[in-house]
Amino acid sequence: MSELPTVEVPGGRVEYADVPGAADRAPLLFLHEGLGSVGLWRGFHERVAAATGRRAVAYSRLGHGWSDPPPAPRGPEFMEHEAAVVLPALTTALGLDRPVPVGHSDGASIALLYAAAADVRGLVVLAPHVCVEELNLAEIGRVRGTYTSGDLRIRMGRRHRDPDSAFWNWNDVWLDPRFREWDITPRLAGIICPVLAVQGTADPYGSLVHVEAVRDTARGPVELLLLDCGHSPHLEQPERVDAAVTGFIRGLD
Repeated sequence: MSELPTVEVPGGRVEYADVPGAADRAPLLFLHEGLGSVGLWRGFHERVAAATGRRAVAYSRLGHGWSDPPPAPRGPEFMEHEAAVVLPALTTALGLDRPVPVGHSDGASIALLYAAAADVRGLVVLAPHVCVEELNLAEIGRVRGTYTSGDLRIRMGRRHRDPDSAFWNWNDVWLDPRFREWDITPRLAGIICPVLAVQGTADPYGSLVHVEAVRDTARGPVELLLLDCGHSPHLEQPERVDAAVTGFIRGLD
């Protein structure tokens, strides 16, 4: 059971961690991966907050961690809904003015969509998705087998109130035939803030096409960092990612 505070957003209440920081600097807003939660950042948000002196908020989306379950099963537009409906309510409720979104995987895609329409100070995306690739779907299909016949469900139960809700609201959407046409590349032209995009070259969930699309389509300056790792650069190469992210955020001053 989580001891974190909760805040009301459209659809229910979400848990969040709030690390204090300087009031005169743009706060950081951490958006987790498809099976993630506040706890699964494993302290990354706290390290970045400490190194930059900024306030940092990390929250668990509905159906993740100990947040309320989503009011209905998610559809192919769930990332657009999170960016357009939930995040504006969350940032208003918590007083996050012109934040710097820091997103991983699905959270990075949501951060891209949010930054394309909202006033943000900067943007950090780790292993983002901007479209659907066959290798991505193959890996998600493999994970389904791990959940139904392996120990993934047990492990997720340690971090989520309802692991089935967290898993199937991610896996079912990505493997929905309607989701194959999902592509947010045209939306990236709305991004005018500085961007740091980090991608592992051995990521089973996505190739370099995603960060290259950010670089080629966003209208703000984009810095790419390619690392010899998989889908979670901040966990697999924490020293390099911490240094890059904190350096980028300090540069926003």
